[in-house]
Amino acid sequence: MKPKAGWGASFRYAFAGIAASLKTQRNLRFHCFAAVLVIAASLYFRLPPRDIAVLLLTIALVISLELMNTAVETAVDLITPERHPLAKLAKDAAAGAVLAAAVFAVVIGVLIFYRPVIAWFHALFG
Repeated sequence: MKPKAGWGASFRYAFAGIAASLKTQRNLRFHCFAAVLVIAASLYFRLPPRDIAVLLLTIALVISLELMNTAVETAVDLITPERHPLAKLAKDAAAGAVLAAAVFAVVIGVLIFYRPVIAWFHALFG
């Protein structure tokens, strides 16, 4: 039986997985870029802490699901390089989870940013 990794090694493995995914996964890079924009906008509009917390949780969900999607796709490719209906289902379901979270993240963003953005436009263009 393989010995258990210590806390330090566990964190190193996790960060290595994130770094490798960022290097190889365009969609993850896009979601991280979008997250930075959303966080910057939340600070610019001085959103209340509760709204920022909701945004951070939403960002964490989308990025976590994108990482899981990468894990599923990589594991499926390792197990079977050929096309197989079950492999397709696994990959499509993982991608669907990311899509569902991303769509709801956009809805949450619209709900949270709608009033501050409208007020900003009114202040600029009266």
